[in-house]
Amino acid sequence: MIPISKPFIGEEEKTGVLAVLESGMLAQGKKVAALEAAFAAVCETKHAVATSSGTTALHLALLAHGIGAGDEVITTPFTFIATASSILFTGAKPVFVDVDADTFNLNPALIEQAITPRTKAILPVHLYGQICDMDAIQKIAEKHGLAIIEDAAQAVGATRHGKKAGSFGTGCFSLYATKNIMSAEGGIITTDDDAIAETLRMLRNHGMKRRYYHDMLGYNFRMTDLHAAIGLAQVNRLDNFTAKRRANAEYLSAHIKSVITPTVMAGNAHVWHQYTIRVTHTDRDAAAKQLNDAGIGTGIFYPVPAHRQGFIREIVGDVRLPVTETLAAEVISLPVHPRLTPADLEKIAAEVNKL
Repeated sequence: MIPISKPFIGEEEKTGVLAVLESGMLAQGKKVAALEAAFAAVCETKHAVATSSGTTALHLALLAHGIGAGDEVITTPFTFIATASSILFTGAKPVFVDVDADTFNLNPALIEQAITPRTKAILPVHLYGQICDMDAIQKIAEKHGLAIIEDAAQAVGATRHGKKAGSFGTGCFSLYATKNIMSAEGGIITTDDDAIAETLRMLRNHGMKRRYYHDMLGYNFRMTDLHAAIGLAQVNRLDNFTAKRRANAEYLSAHIKSVITPTVMAGNAHVWHQYTIRVTHTDRDAAAKQLNDAGIGTGIFYPVPAHRQGFIREIVGDVRLPVTETLAAEVISLPVHPRLTPADLEKIAAEVNKL
């Protein structure tokens, strides 16, 4: 079976973890600070703040922008549930806007009609590793005085017109085990705003600036140095990993003829967290099974959009978003990770072309 993902653990990761264990400094120490500096450099932002997961990164970013009970945050329904859950954690309400059929990302043309006096932020998701149309989204946010919080969990290293994911607003990244670079589990928040960064650092650590002096209600959302040691080694591999993913995606797009292959928006440099095809002429689930039976690992991200999840439906009502609902029934993600061989790529393309 060619797996849909295959995390890389090398000697640098192992050596880094052992060094932390031997040091006795296990939680939010020098390794975390070093990872934050390295991540800020990657994203070309002033600050990077490490957290325990991508979900806690989103949660704290929303809180740092003052999002709370009674507020509304505009976002996409075509995403992992953590995007919407994080909004709900603050007491705010997610307001879902449909997506663009070609890029799978939030459709800016539909955002303004969803803005109300309660709207406080726009939370775009750079799905599968491609940045949203941030030019249009930034203009809307500036016009209406709204914060931008980027869910860049899948998009580390991606650019739009040369500008990095996580630098258009307050960026939130995941370092979960299957991401383009990982720390087994962890999150990063990026920002150029000194006040937001200071608030984030307090929120993740029980509201403290000084030890045992608590200036606000905070959380224990810290990253460990064990995770940071893995993340540091992975950051150094980012350029190499990204180049391989791009080469793999280029091969697949050139050789797959039987289905709709992904579209890259002009001005974007995609990082291919997922390579996602659309199956429109046959049953998607049957197609995925056919690929699995042939030894091709697949993923369906995401079969049930956020607005159709039961507990969210109780809050937002029976919202109909036709593009998202169509895509959710058509998408299949194929292996595109850096550890694929030329033979793997040939087999993936050949089996997809049999659909």
